[in-house]
Amino acid sequence: MSILTKKTDERVKNVQFTEDYITVELMDGRIISVPLAWYPKLLKSNIQQLEKWEICGGGYGIHWEEIDEDISTEGLLRDAPSVFSAV
Repeated sequence: MSILTKKTDERVKNVQFTEDYITVELMDGRIISVPLAWYPKLLKSNIQQLEKWEICGGGYGIHWEEIDEDISTEGLLRDAPSVFSAV
């Protein structure tokens, strides 16, 4: 008897922003959307700064050089806001 399990791939595929949210698409098709207020550095940044993200950490992180911020997909999946969050 075999057990079917879905393969997960928590690496970052794409990142998008609205006025209030950051939305991260993972390689396995899941989409995570969390409030920008969870990440004060992102909340204070303008759209041009936000769009200058790059994938880091072997695909499991997002980095913004200009604003010195890093977010991991693990943290997003655990609903873990920044330790410096004002929320």
